[in-house]
Amino acid sequence: MDSKKKLGLVGRNISYSFSKKFFEEKFQKLMLDQFSYSIFDFQEIDEVESLFKDPELLGFNVTIPYKEKIIDYLDELSDEAREIGAVNCVLIKDGIKIGYNTDAFGFEKTLKIHRKSHQNSALILGNGGAAKAVQYVLNKNGISTQTVSRKSDLNFENLDKETVQNHHIIVQCTPLGTFPNTEDCLEFPFEGLSKEHLVIDLIYNPNYTKFIINSAERDSKTVNGYYMLEQQAEKAWEIWNFKKK
Repeated sequence: MDSKKKLGLVGRNISYSFSKKFFEEKFQKLMLDQFSYSIFDFQEIDEVESLFKDPELLGFNVTIPYKEKIIDYLDELSDEAREIGAVNCVLIKDGIKIGYNTDAFGFEKTLKIHRKSHQNSALILGNGGAAKAVQYVLNKNGISTQTVSRKSDLNFENLDKETVQNHHIIVQCTPLGTFPNTEDCLEFPFEGLSKEHLVIDLIYNPNYTKFIINSAERDSKTVNGYYMLEQQAEKAWEIWNFKKK
């Protein structure tokens, strides 16, 4: 019998997370009783060091707010993770801690399903780890991007209707509106949206954020983060199980 293989999710205030249920259902379906998946809710990133002492730890996912901070605790990065500057999946192989970015994989699959040919420029709302993966994928697909964040030149105070009209892809990458704070919504000139727009909100809980609802009212095509989440989790599973050798 194999020893236990421990997996989990590192983040802060993540009791609402989808990952635990997703992976536990997968273990059940595949009849893998040697795997476990735990929530590692850390107030500070340095608490991750205690995790690394566990010899049964195979790897873990990383979520808000540690996708960038985790890098300092790793030995190696995949090319993609290095270029993006954020990690959401860690594999421990022969004691070596390797960081990957599967958000990029999940977002690219989402984009390819929903993007129309006229949608060639994007606004990325937020500048955290998820936003970095989104920017990487958009650039890779020849889509020009502008980031809107609190501190960037283009920010939530000066973003206007015309700028929104000229960017047919909008990707909401901030946690604003996530359960339980479902009434929260970014300040955004929704009147600049139209049926020509694709609006992707990376939040998956709730299914329909205020941001998605406001965008749909302008006839934009709207997509939440569930499919991306599912796809990045499948990619993580592949990394943990096929890169061990």
